[in-house]
Parts: sequence; structure tokens; C-alpha cells
Amino acid sequence: MKIALFGSAKPEACHQIQQILDPLANITYMDGDRSFEGADMALSIGGDGTFLRTAAKVGESAIPILGINAGRLGFLADVQLSEAADVLPAMLAENRFNIEYRALLQLDIPCCTQPYQRFALNEVAILKRDVSSMVSVSVFIDGALLNTYDADGLAIATPTGSTAYAMSAGGPILEPRSNCFAIVPIAPHSLTTRPLVIRDGGVIDVKVKSRNNLFLVAIDGLPVHLTTEYQLRLTRASHNIGVVRRPEQTFFDTLRQKLMWGADVRE
Repeated sequence: MKIALFGSAKPEACHQIQQILDPLANITYMDGDRSFEGADMALSIGGDGTFLRTAAKVGESAIPILGINAGRLGFLADVQLSEAADVLPAMLAENRFNIEYRALLQLDIPCCTQPYQRFALNEVAILKRDVSSMVSVSVFIDGALLNTYDADGLAIATPTGSTAYAMSAGGPILEPRSNCFAIVPIAPHSLTTRPLVIRDGGVIDVKVKSRNNLFLVAIDGLPVHLTTEYQLRLTRASHNIGVVRRPEQTFFDTLRQKLMWGADVRE
């Protein structure tokens, strides 16, 4: 098996993983930040930001990603750095792993000449820019008006991203294999505006109005600064991202362990 290593800003973590992989006879590794040509799997060593960067790099190549958490929460990473020496040999040398395929959002901005990342594993967020006043975000589903949100912004999240920014804004948690997206207003100026779950097979068009005619789009955290003359179109991407998981580790285990989901902290 040929593995491409994508490292974070912590070179000691990458060195630790290399030491674990060296004795494995059927494993060779390469620097994924330089090239991942011919790789069978990508190892993302860092936090969730590193995992998202790895997903963007892998793109449509269909190379699955195994996350090694050397950061803080590491929700997307299935293996903690502290347990890597025990877990990785069984997973990689003995092929004890499953691959979950996660949906991506595809963003198209007609007539936009500046470069931007077109695919989001977590979310596309439309946000106010430079002023404290709200933006008005009109959302259309398959051509029909859904709502105009007067808010600080709007997050459109995949099931994978439902536990990220969208959850912080009060959105629902979606099981990763669900065929849906979540539309979550950010600090809406209305008591009746609530998050909404929609099917992922439709076309989402977005028009923005703001006092200064500016707004910001963040694609998995990467910003694009736009004027309100631009409109956005979001669809489900034609390709998925493969996420490598241990057979014994479920999404619900991760919710309980890393987000303390359902925990009763009362004494």
C-alpha cells in the first residue's frame, strides 16, 4: 500500500507517524504535500483544518483519507496520535478499516474571475463583510423562493459539516451518510427563522443584498470577497470524499466522546 502523508504545522507528529509506518513491510509513504500520484490512501496528520486541506488536495482522485488527530478536537480524524502506534499497524497492514463516502457541496459563481475553492466537505458560509449591519440572503430551491434571511449570514452544510460551524449556529446534527444538506441562519433577526434540512439533489441559488454591497463567502473556511452583483449556485458534487474509519468506531461513538453528546455533567 502506498500512502501519501499530509502534515500539519507539527513536524514532530509527522515524524512519529513515519516511525510507526517504517517497520510495516507492505507500506510505503510519500510527501502528499508535494505529490500524491499513485497513492492508495492519504494520511491527514493534524486537526480538522488539515483534514479539510487534505480533502481539497485529494479532490476527485477517489483516494480515501485517514485522519490522525494531532490537533485539539479532531472530529474528522478517526485515530488519536497517542493511540496511533497500536491502531495503525492493524488498520494498514491487515486492512482492518471501512471507507465512508461523504457528500461535497459544489459552489459555482458565474462570471467570477478570482480563484476560489469550488468544493466544500463541511460548509459554504455566506457572511456580512466590513460593517456591523446584517445582510439579506435570498435562497431559492430549484427556482422556488425558500426565504430571505436577514441575519449575520447563512451556512449551508453537508452532513459532515453539520457538526462544525452549522452546529455552533444552532443547526441540526446529521448522520454522515444522510442524503441531505442543512440551511442554517447565523444570528437571524427573527424569532420564527429556524434551520432547515433539504434533500441534496436540488439546486440552491443564493442572492445577497447588503448595505455596503459587499459580502464574504467562506468555503470550508477559505474566504472569497464578493460584491452583491454576484450570485451563487450550490449543488451536490458529482464525486465524494472517502473517509477511512475503524470498523469498531461509529459516528455516534465520536459524538459522545468528542462532543460529549448526551452527557449528564451534573453531580
